[in-house]
Parts: sequence; structure tokens; C-alpha cells
Amino acid sequence: MHHRHTLAAVAAGILSIAGIGATIPADATTTPHRSTTAQGTALVVNARWGGHATFDRLVIDTRGAVPSVTVRQVSALHQDGSGQRVPLAGKYFLEIRLSPAAAHDDAGRSVYRGPRLLKIHLPVLKGVALTGDFEGVVTVGAAFDTKPVHKAFRLHGPERFVVDIAHPVGCRA
Repeated sequence: MHHRHTLAAVAAGILSIAGIGATIPADATTTPHRSTTAQGTALVVNARWGGHATFDRLVIDTRGAVPSVTVRQVSALHQDGSGQRVPLAGKYFLEIRLSPAAAHDDAGRSVYRGPRLLKIHLPVLKGVALTGDFEGVVTVGAAFDTKPVHKAFRLHGPERFVVDIAHPVGCRA
């Protein structure tokens, strides 16, 4: 315990010499990190999926209320910012945009624990990619071999956004 207090005092001294103010918690090793992202900005923390008898489901988990979301079919997926094409196999794509949202905290550390780019073997859902976390917008892409017929909605406790994509009854991957 003494070592932690000494370390905190040394760090505070260095910061004050450098002219940088700091507040160091009493027990910095066990204090949980809480994001101070602007109030109203949801944190996108995961994307997950599952296959069901008549549909595949894509779920985007958030910390904080689910923000405004748009789901639209696009001809290809592109990385936000760079515009580079996302190398996710498929003939059809859905782009899911959450705003205001972030997949990182105020220090720039990623809070997103889901796939960055992943091939999936479900009846209709064939891949998922995080395609953007830029200027208050988080974008997730989904890939399909057939034109997706989908419905989207919010669920609470925990907060999440859901996209169900229909497939024929009894369809197997």
C-alpha cells in the first residue's frame, strides 16, 4: 500500500513540475475506469450474432441509451474516414450507423470488444465488421449472399440494438 502512495506522490510531483494538474484517486489500481464521454453519447461495446429457426440476429450492445440508428442497404462497405473498401465477402450489405456514439473513451482507448472483421457461417448472415468510429458516429457493416429482409429494433436491460434477418424455415448453414 505504501508503494502505491509513494508512486502517486511522485507522479503528482512530476505532473506539477511539468505544469500539468492532475487528480489521482486514493487507490488508482482498483478504481474502475468510467468514461466521461459527452453526456448523451452512447458507447458501442460489442457486436454479437446468433442463428434461429427463421432468422439470423445481429446485436449491437451499448453502454448508455441506444442512440439514433439508421440501417440501410449499400452496394459495398467502406471504412469511415479513409473510404477504403472493407474486405468482407458478400453480394449484399447492410450499413448500421449509430449516432451520437463512440467505440472509444475520452482517452482514445477502445471500449469495443466485438469483431473488427469476421466471417460468419449462418444461413444468411455471412460477416460483420466495425467500419467506423469517427466524429460521433459508429458504423457496423453486415454481409450477406442473398438480399437481406430485415427488421430492426431496440431492446433494454441491457441496452442493445437488434437486426433480425429472415431466412426460410429449416434453413441450415
